[in-house]
Amino acid sequence: MRFSILLQYLAPQKTLSRIVRAATRWTWRPWKNFLIGRVVRVYRVDMREAAQPDPYAFLSFNDFFTRGLRVGARRAEGDTGTIVSPADGRISQIGRVDAGCILQAKGRNYTVAGLLADPEAAARYHDGAFATVYLSPSDYHRVHMPLDGELVESVHVPGRLFSVAPHPVADIPNLFARNERLVCHFESPRGPFVVAMVGAILVSGITTVWGGPVVPPYARDIVRRDWRGWGVRLTRGAEMARFEMGSTVIVLTPSGRLDTALQPESIVRVGQRLGDL
Repeated sequence: MRFSILLQYLAPQKTLSRIVRAATRWTWRPWKNFLIGRVVRVYRVDMREAAQPDPYAFLSFNDFFTRGLRVGARRAEGDTGTIVSPADGRISQIGRVDAGCILQAKGRNYTVAGLLADPEAAARYHDGAFATVYLSPSDYHRVHMPLDGELVESVHVPGRLFSVAPHPVADIPNLFARNERLVCHFESPRGPFVVAMVGAILVSGITTVWGGPVVPPYARDIVRRDWRGWGVRLTRGAEMARFEMGSTVIVLTPSGRLDTALQPESIVRVGQRLGDL
C-alpha cells in the first residue's frame, strides 16, 4: 500500500475537512487572495468563461471555487434522449454495469447496491450504463443535469472521506461506495436515473439548488428525503448542485449506448454528449 494511502486511513478525515471548510470561507483579503492565487497558478485555472473573470473579486476562496459560468458558456448537446456530462472534468470510468457491478479502476469493481445503499433501487440498474466524472481543482465545480428529470428522492449516505484522485481510486477498494455521498434519484419521461455526488477529504461540501447545503453536516445514519410532490423538475443541462472544493459525480441509467470514443482520462465538459438512452 502506498504511504500516502495509508495516511488517509489514519488521518482524522472529517476534522481536517472541517478545518479546510472554515479556512476557505475566511474573507480576510490577504488570506483569500493568497489561496486563490496559489490555485490559479498551480492548476492554471482558466477564468475566461467565468461570469466574474477576475479571480480576486470573490469574497472568499469558496466563492471563487464555486464560481458560476457566463451565460451561454455551456450548452447541452443532442436531444432529450442524449445523456450529457454533469460536470467539467475527466472521465474516471465509463461503460456498462456488469451484473450489478461498476468498474472503479482496472481490477476493482464496486456494486450499485453499495453506491446507492439500497439493493431494491439498485435492481433497476443491474445491467445499465454508468459514467464517472472526476473534478480536479482546475475545473468548474457546479453539477448539472445529464437528462431532463424530476427529483423523487435524495439519500445522504454516511461514510469516509478518502481522496478521489486517480491513485486512491486505483488502490482503495469500494472507494465510491465507502465515501460520504449524496445520491439523487430522478424520474424522466424515458425512465429513472441517478446522479450520485461523492465527497472526498478536504473537498466534501455539497449544496443543491433545491435544498441548499446538504453536506456537511456529515451523516451518522442514512438520511432519506422524499421529494415527490415538491415539483423539483430540472431540464437537461440545468444546474443541480455544486461541490465546495471538488470531487466525483456518477451517473447511472437503466440502459443506454455510451460514446465508445470516451475513455478513462478523456476530458469532458458540462453538456457534452456521453451517450444516448
